[in-house]
Amino acid sequence: MWKTAKRLWAVLIRPSAYFSLGFLTLGGFVAGLIFWGGFNTAVEFTNTEAFCTGCHEMRDNVYAELKPTIHFTNRSGVRAKCSDCHVPHNWTDKMARKMAASKEVWGKIFGTISTREKFQAKRLELAQREWTRFKSNDSLECRNCHSEKAMDFTRQSKRAAEAHERFLVSGEKTCIDYHKGIAHELPDMSAVSWENGSGRKAHAGLR
Repeated sequence: MWKTAKRLWAVLIRPSAYFSLGFLTLGGFVAGLIFWGGFNTAVEFTNTEAFCTGCHEMRDNVYAELKPTIHFTNRSGVRAKCSDCHVPHNWTDKMARKMAASKEVWGKIFGTISTREKFQAKRLELAQREWTRFKSNDSLECRNCHSEKAMDFTRQSKRAAEAHERFLVSGEKTCIDYHKGIAHELPDMSAVSWENGSGRKAHAGLR
């Protein structure tokens, strides 16, 4: 095994007897473009709605819950797909999220949430994991579409405008602190503390 590896390394570092340096450089550049294009295409495919809902666990549970919400159908015709809320848009954070999500493949293989009953039993754990991620990145995915700088508080309800000006603009709170359950059903929160806005009332959303 070691001898084979050494022979392969020797081939790789040996000067070419048939191709010029320019040809090898150009060939490497073209190969890099092809690889990058293929890699980026594959990554972007995993961001599509078709990919996200390709398994029944997502299609029959969270995707079904998304359909009646304003994020799916609204007067302006703008729809948020799964990756808009669950995958960062900038490349570095996107790759980190993809690597972290790769362990979900094991959940699929071992049927962790293969039935509605299993999903419901894991719902609180799964939700809290996402809430923690949103909290840690200051609701980055929300802010990709919603900006307090672009909000017209005069067109919001009195309650929403007051909360946004007091908590969002000041940075005291972030979107997920008040908008849990806005796109998917809330898990059973009966065993969750009401402190620090973690109870059901804080999840009702601000209109």
